[in-house]
Amino acid sequence: MQYDFSHYQAAAEYIRAHAPFVPDLAIVLGSCLGPFAETLENPVAIDYADIPNFLLTTVESHAGKLVFGTVQGKRVVCMSGRFHFYEGYAYEQLVLPVRVLKLLGVRALILTNAAGAVNEQYRPGDVMILSDHIKLTGASPLRGPNLDAFGPRFFDMTQAYTPALRAVARECAKRSSLTVHEGVYMFFTGPQFETPAEIRAARVLGADAVGMSTVTETLTAAHCGLPVLALSVMTNMAAGVLEQPLSEQEVEETATRIAAPFSAYVKDIIAHISLGK
Repeated sequence: MQYDFSHYQAAAEYIRAHAPFVPDLAIVLGSCLGPFAETLENPVAIDYADIPNFLLTTVESHAGKLVFGTVQGKRVVCMSGRFHFYEGYAYEQLVLPVRVLKLLGVRALILTNAAGAVNEQYRPGDVMILSDHIKLTGASPLRGPNLDAFGPRFFDMTQAYTPALRAVARECAKRSSLTVHEGVYMFFTGPQFETPAEIRAARVLGADAVGMSTVTETLTAAHCGLPVLALSVMTNMAAGVLEQPLSEQEVEETATRIAAPFSAYVKDIIAHISLGK
């Protein structure tokens, strides 16, 4: 379906009526990273199914809730579960959650995901701060009539991954038990994992990690002027790097293993983010 401004507005108005506060910061929790939402103080949850015009997640490890709470004194809303092209949604539908978060009044967006490591210096359990991305799939979530209320028809992507937020993440990494890198994420549509040949091509193109999310959200945020920090958890080495098949179980096991230190790292970042008025 083609959304107009009223669709986003109706979703935002429903959430606003049921939320405990206007959030300062939004966090999208990727595959198997949902436990972070359980660490929020005074949590209030809203099911996606109850929100007018909202999408529904079909991935088993995604809870499908907006969870409001405080973290390090900041008012936060977590998307516990996100939406992907491989679930059957059109690219144009994938703009919805970020646009609704923008209407709610959030001033920065943290995106997290589970990714496959292309860079052979990375290891499962490492974290990558996204400095840029590669998307060669053709279609864009901003395809179709432009809504000027959110942003211009043509928009810049040079600093889509906000340098000031990346600087905070790098500084917090010095205090973390995690190994943290900074690099380039390449978007694939999924749901199948990439082939070894695709991974070799990604490495040649300059990708350090691959995944099936995040980029559509970053594009939407860039269009509406919302600062973004994106973090990838390396849950596995990408296809062909090791002589073993890829599995969803490996992704889940690694994400579970680093859930606690990753949550601590994200909390430290939140504590040190300066949000403009």
